[in-house]
Amino acid sequence: MRDKNGIPQGIVVEVQNGDLERALRKLKKKMQNEGVLQDLKKKEFYVKPSELRRRARGQALARMRKRARMEDMNNKADKSE
Repeated sequence: MRDKNGIPQGIVVEVQNGDLERALRKLKKKMQNEGVLQDLKKKEFYVKPSELRRRARGQALARMRKRARMEDMNNKADKSE
């Protein structure tokens, strides 16, 4: 739904034939796709900037380890062929 200026005003789900359960499922799906619940969870507690940097560094290390594992698995598969 948009206001008169064309700005989005939230998530709208129509209830058809009195089927409230179906409308709730659609609403949950839309909220999940929009990332509303993830944003709420992120903003539930204050996180210090140093903690944000620490988490980002940890995620980067995990990505690097995963990439190295995948390359190692691919190299082993290539050698066995």
